[in-house]
Amino acid sequence: MATPSAPSAAPAPEAASTSVQQPGNPLHGIKLEAIVSALATHYGWEELGQRINIRCFTSEPSVASSLKFLRKTPWAREKVESLYLFMLREIKRNSPTQHNFPPPRT
Repeated sequence: MATPSAPSAAPAPEAASTSVQQPGNPLHGIKLEAIVSALATHYGWEELGQRINIRCFTSEPSVASSLKFLRKTPWAREKVESLYLFMLREIKRNSPTQHNFPPPRT
């Protein structure tokens, strides 16, 4: 009589949180700290507080206090991420257009 073979051990799938691909997400891989710092540098805290009226931008603003608030408040984080994407589009729109035309033939 043949003995049944042991089932082969299938490789365990990788953890979803470590290898999730997000090809359609322009914010994938960008840390919230980098977003807040870029906005503060581009607009300044005063204008940032005018664009998004939350206390962490208007009353004694800092990156650390902003991060603490934004990590707990999804609606505010969405506004900050949206403004960041708008800022990137604005920068791209205002930059000079570069064409990759071949040089003229001589």
